Amino acid sequence: MIQTFDAADGTVRVLFAMAAQAEFGPALRALIQPVMIGVGPVEAAVNTTRALAENPADLVISLGSAGSRSLPQAEIFQVAALSYRDMDASPLGFEKGRTPFLDLPAIVPIHSRLPGLPVASLSTGGAIISGAAYGNLAADMVDMESFAVMRAAMTAGAGMIGLRGISDGAEPVSRFSDWTRYLAEIDVRLASVIETLPDAFSRQKRAYWCRLPA
Repeated sequence: MIQTFDAADGTVRVLFAMAAQAEFGPALRALIQPVMIGVGPVEAAVNTTRALAENPADLVISLGSAGSRSLPQAEIFQVAALSYRDMDASPLGFEKGRTPFLDLPAIVPIHSRLPGLPVASLSTGGAIISGAAYGNLAADMVDMESFAVMRAAMTAGAGMIGLRGISDGAEPVSRFSDWTRYLAEIDVRLASVIETLPDAFSRQKRAYWCRLPA
């Protein structure tokens, strides 16, 4: 399950994490062996934490699909910043999106970047976002797992990179095929990004890839 890459000054142990088999097509199957963490923040947190306990890693790469009303469908983006849209303790005086008593901002930047890949912000929550609901969010993309994966990685002392292909959002989601329509194309494009990892890792020191979000 752990795959290793040579960085400029050492080896980086990488755990790939994906939510669902539907996103794990033949192109990716030829390159990686991810842990399947399930759908939603709870399953993602539990299963990523378990996987890291059993398979210590320096870096978690979370990859799969995301929705967006503004970004091109089927294109690949890396996560520049993460937020947790379900968290709202504002009636108690906390900033919306900020978890009470946790020393993290409402929007958490992800610093490690793959060269040449466009970046976008991402909001994680337990519901599918569709149609007018995008108007309530500032993030470029939405998913149901990445913030939870980030928190599990931080707890294990690992860094994180998020890679997302835009599967839906241009039109309202009303059936399963609205999500799966572009997954085959996203699979091929994500695989193309994964193929660049050895070169990307070799150009940066190990600490660059293993640093925590902040």
